[in-house]
Amino acid sequence: MSLVRRATTEDAEEVLRLRQVMIDALPGGDASTAWHAEALPSLRRKLGEADGDFAAFVVDHPDRPGALGALVVGTVDYRIGKAGNPHGLAGYVFSVATDPQARRRGYARACMDELLAWFRERGAGQVMLTASPEAESLYVSLGFVHKPDPTMILKL
Repeated sequence: MSLVRRATTEDAEEVLRLRQVMIDALPGGDASTAWHAEALPSLRRKLGEADGDFAAFVVDHPDRPGALGALVVGTVDYRIGKAGNPHGLAGYVFSVATDPQARRRGYARACMDELLAWFRERGAGQVMLTASPEAESLYVSLGFVHKPDPTMILKL
């Protein structure tokens, strides 16, 4: 039996807590949690959509009942097809986080394996993510490679 399970609406607050763990570890991360209350209803709705384009996979914390030990989240998006992905379905991984007291136990890898299987089931032809230096070796071991990408962002 796998330690990994699909997150449910009851996990929403813990999902936000682990997302904040990830945000806090990023350069320039914002430690404010004021946004959590506003994000919670939308997250609960997305977690309740079993057949939707959003999924979170988690491992329960081994030492703290009711807490999560690890989390990975992903979405499937449609983008016009291209060579190598003619159907245009692309997976995107984000919010990969492990509780500091649950690290180095393989939980993030186990969650990633489940998320990648979920992407395959939905027909995604590629999966993208942004890797922190600490997590890059995990992603490389799963087959991810760097691509030259002039990604830009506009905040609205």
